[in-house]
Amino acid sequence: MPLSDLIPALQLAIGPVILISGVGMILLSMTNRLGRVIDRSRQLSRSFHCATESERTSIIQQLRILSTRAPLVRAGIACGVLSVLLAALLICSLFVGALLQLGLAALIVCLFVLCMVCIIVCLLFFISDINLSLKALSLEIPPEVRFRRPSTERLRHRPEKRR
Repeated sequence: MPLSDLIPALQLAIGPVILISGVGMILLSMTNRLGRVIDRSRQLSRSFHCATESERTSIIQQLRILSTRAPLVRAGIACGVLSVLLAALLICSLFVGALLQLGLAALIVCLFVLCMVCIIVCLLFFISDINLSLKALSLEIPPEVRFRRPSTERLRHRPEKRR
């Protein structure tokens, strides 16, 4: 098979290669988040033994959130890795199909759709983890310091600025 016949296959493979790179960045972020969950859990577990009763309550709440976050991040990482594997199979299928001139369109479509589904699920786990981490943060910030959105009632009755 001449090289000129492989050029379209190479062009088709660029998309999945870029996809692998993007998912790799997401995986980097998620593995960092998993490391932070583990580090924070260890830190809280060490401080639990010398904490007061009220501090222990807060530590237990935070540890519960962290123990929920860890499996979420792990599942997100697993979906991201599965997505990369599917993208790699997609690239291989593109080349094998072009090289042997096989009709692998159905396989290629299935691999691409599965790859996208895995990325979507990975990102949903990522968002869930972020929400839980914000919930844990709110346990650490004193109520009087927490940011509160202004209610619409207060906005309507706010005095106008004088010029």
